[in-house]
Amino acid sequence: MPQTKTLSFDSFRKTYKNNVHNQLAFLKGLSFCVYHIDPPAALYGGRYTVTMIPGDGVGPELMMHVKSVFKYASVPVDFEEVLVNSTSSEEEVHNAIMAIRRNRVALKGNIETDHNLPPSYKSRNSMLRTTLDLYANVIHFKNLPNMQTRHKNIDILVVRENTEGEYSNLEHESTKGVIESLKIITKASSMRIAEYAFQLAQKMGRKKVTAVHKANIMKLGDGLFLQCCREVSSRYPQLILEGMIVDNATMQLVSQPQQFDVMVMPNLYGNVINNICTGLVGGPGLVPGANYGRLYAIFETASRHTAKNLAHKNITNPTAMLLASCIMLDYLKLHSHATRIRTAVLESIVLCIFVDSIIIHPLLLNSLKIMFSVSEASSPVLVIY
Repeated sequence: MPQTKTLSFDSFRKTYKNNVHNQLAFLKGLSFCVYHIDPPAALYGGRYTVTMIPGDGVGPELMMHVKSVFKYASVPVDFEEVLVNSTSSEEEVHNAIMAIRRNRVALKGNIETDHNLPPSYKSRNSMLRTTLDLYANVIHFKNLPNMQTRHKNIDILVVRENTEGEYSNLEHESTKGVIESLKIITKASSMRIAEYAFQLAQKMGRKKVTAVHKANIMKLGDGLFLQCCREVSSRYPQLILEGMIVDNATMQLVSQPQQFDVMVMPNLYGNVINNICTGLVGGPGLVPGANYGRLYAIFETASRHTAKNLAHKNITNPTAMLLASCIMLDYLKLHSHATRIRTAVLESIVLCIFVDSIIIHPLLLNSLKIMFSVSEASSPVLVIY
């Protein structure tokens, strides 16, 4: 077992002061606000109620960390926990949907979907997104301070249409041995997600929007999506619209990701692009994500994996879920709590990358009772005391 060292708050500031500036710059970039309606008002003495869906795999462990951090940080949020997993019935899923409609905000782990189940079985994740019309999946991909990755200076906002496309769950066997899967692209949804992407780009001071498509092959479906992006682009002359075929986009991402600013795309391409970008900036344990609709919002990790092989081992990196909860707090306009937790998590990461095995003095984390440890055998693990 590697030797453990303890570092005081003063030692950290003295030894790593050059990295603090970079970290704070990252914080400013991560704490972005997106275009959405006003969040729900606080109730019961200024407290908010949020639906929590732990999901499968490591989800319950990640939620435990979030609840512990919120408790020690005195965050005015109460969680209404709803258990939905891969074995849940549609009635249980609808109960969760009712809870989200009641609270309007949810923090969610991923729910496993078994491809061996009959065609009538619908993905529980898709049911939540389509029923609540969470049409915009928004993820900010940015290098963590001093995190060793192949590419540096990545700063990409990915906006994914979240409700149609290949995820429409419309399949049938037209004749034996011939399966038809319907990809649904509508002008209304394409215009809506394009408008969202351009408004977000404008609000965040970005310069370029890349529309990812396959209109050279799917001339009607993806052609409509691309045409909608061009139509919306005409109302934003200060922003550059770039069209890029999805296979070229994947190659460009792994070779020169710095060329991208804001990316917008239909549903399936968004799944692929999001996972590539997650790998580029460090992996699924680091990147948070959000899903927005007109009335509701669900926050989760960017990479929708259950990581069942890591469950019940206490080795899962909780950074992505903790940062997702910070984006949720920003959405609820609890900015001071979001900044406090986000700063603690990222300061821990800045410190951990320099040391093989470390336990940070509690004062380092702004009075939060959080300790962050890392060893050669595992990813960083947040341990709550």
